[in-house]
Amino acid sequence: MAGWRQPIELALSDLERAALEAISRSRTQPARRVERARILLTYPENLSFSETGRIVGVHHQTVQRIVERAAFEGPKAALDDRPRPGKEPTITDEAKAWIVDLACRKAKDLGYPHELWTTRLLASHVREYGPAEGHPCLAKLAQGTLVKILNDQEIKPHKVRYYLERRDPEFKKKMAEVLAVYRKVKGLKKKIKKAPAKLKKALRNSVAFISYDEKPGIQAIANTAPDLPPEPGEHPTFARDHEYKRLGTVSLLAGMDLVTGQVHALVRDRHRSCEFIEFLELADAAYPRYTTIHILCDNHSSHISKETKAWLDNQPVGRFQFTFTPTHGSWLNLIEGYFSKFARSVLRHIRVESKEELKDRIMAGVDWFNQQPVAHTWSYMLDQAA
Repeated sequence: MAGWRQPIELALSDLERAALEAISRSRTQPARRVERARILLTYPENLSFSETGRIVGVHHQTVQRIVERAAFEGPKAALDDRPRPGKEPTITDEAKAWIVDLACRKAKDLGYPHELWTTRLLASHVREYGPAEGHPCLAKLAQGTLVKILNDQEIKPHKVRYYLERRDPEFKKKMAEVLAVYRKVKGLKKKIKKAPAKLKKALRNSVAFISYDEKPGIQAIANTAPDLPPEPGEHPTFARDHEYKRLGTVSLLAGMDLVTGQVHALVRDRHRSCEFIEFLELADAAYPRYTTIHILCDNHSSHISKETKAWLDNQPVGRFQFTFTPTHGSWLNLIEGYFSKFARSVLRHIRVESKEELKDRIMAGVDWFNQQPVAHTWSYMLDQAA
């Protein structure tokens, strides 16, 4: 006759208990680890396999097995199954290497109409051509086994991750010039803050730093049926008909004063040299004639065109100065953050009845932000400025 099950003393340190409590509350850990963590936390409170099993909802023999293992091997070891011998692997390392090499090539290069592999297509190809390549173990390769082989090497041939190639050989030099501008802005802000009240205006008017860019292709979209408002207890959101009518696009040309946060803007159908010159005239009228207007922008054709240069040649010497961001370096331009905020608020889900209405609402949005302007400050990599 079997004797009574003797309770086992299980002492947990504060560190072990904290780790077990974190696992017991986890929503991402495997269920068996969460369950075993709960067992190890509950058992020391009553020293009863049956009572612990009742609380956790498992058999008392399961509790005894987990507690005994934790007592001899430690709580951490008790959370996972012991390694099992399993079946000897039938797929050789050479065969796995061949599969990985195949996955690193495009499906189209092997005669398929697909651009990239799908796991089903790759598994089919491996089963068909693997034995002829000297890997008979691949003749019955399962799709799931293929996925495990690729996961072990962290290969995902069915996905594409985009990157941006730096095509500007002077990228670092131009980036340093942009950062130098931001450092000058930072220094000017400090001077204005510390200066006496009677000198603050003179410092502000000595130089203006404007971060400029265009946001083209803003769509004017009209409803074909009226929006339906929310109804408490019935419909929590606005309801909108799936069909819509395109009325064309407009471009927002905007420059943000990096010291005051004020945004100078135009909304036009296009953004050619003539529109850019129109913006320069707007900036010219916004500042005293003795102010140096320093514009930070990209090297779009309209910014360096013959028409633009001819207009600038007719301005007072030193009135306008330009710093150009490097190619594919628009992220260095602070106005991009303003455009992002504008798109997420004013332009989000916007519907209009005409392009003129869209233009008016965009300008109203600019005016609304200008009521409480935000003087953005660049800090990332600023110490690298030349």
